[in-house]
Amino acid sequence: MTSRHEVVFLFDVDNTLLDNDRVIEDLRRYLTSEVGAGSADRYFAIFEQLREELGHADYLGALQRYRVAYPRDHGLLCVSAFLVDYPFATRLFPNSLDVLERLAAFGPTVLLTDGDVVFQPRKIERSGLGAAVEHRILVYIHKERELDDVAQRFPAEHYVLMDDKLRILAAVKQAWGPRVTAVFVRQGHYAHDPDTLASYPPADLTIDRIGDLLDYDIPTLTRPLRAGSSTARAKVSQHDQSNQTTP
Repeated sequence: MTSRHEVVFLFDVDNTLLDNDRVIEDLRRYLTSEVGAGSADRYFAIFEQLREELGHADYLGALQRYRVAYPRDHGLLCVSAFLVDYPFATRLFPNSLDVLERLAAFGPTVLLTDGDVVFQPRKIERSGLGAAVEHRILVYIHKERELDDVAQRFPAEHYVLMDDKLRILAAVKQAWGPRVTAVFVRQGHYAHDPDTLASYPPADLTIDRIGDLLDYDIPTLTRPLRAGSSTARAKVSQHDQSNQTTP
């Protein structure tokens, strides 16, 4: 994409559009039943250590580290089969696809996510998220460090970023300032960690569920919000009121 748009909507994937915590819970149960609690615990100890280092889930990296530490344990190779065949579409948060469809009427929607180069693209494909954004997908190791590449690929006057991590939102806000509206989606374990919440400034807007965006006046999100409006609810347009039931 080379043409410059008035606004581009950037969506994180894990715990923003898709309940990745549930995926991890399912994987833990599966490993425990297939290889036993001991091997499962060892894998997830490595998994959590790597997630702490990277700031995102890396199933493949954890599996590779496990293999180095336990070269004769072939049981965990079932992780690959589990994740390749996992029905990720069943783990989308309610109204995720509806939100993508609604915002696409105002500007391009783009998936901006961190993750490994195998399972993260597979997750996006299997969940239906890739097709929902017409395959505008960016997968980085640390997306907050690649904003120049994001802007080059999807140039815009303004960006709206939806993410469940205040750390990411704060970093992007520091880099782009009023050029971005940072939307904090309070879903998943990162979004409810008290230490994390105390460590970073509030986002421009805070919502409890990604589906809440169906009740917002989207043009309001395409420009900087007023100071002190981090949790203020934007006025629903008359068009939306006539087509939706506000919870």
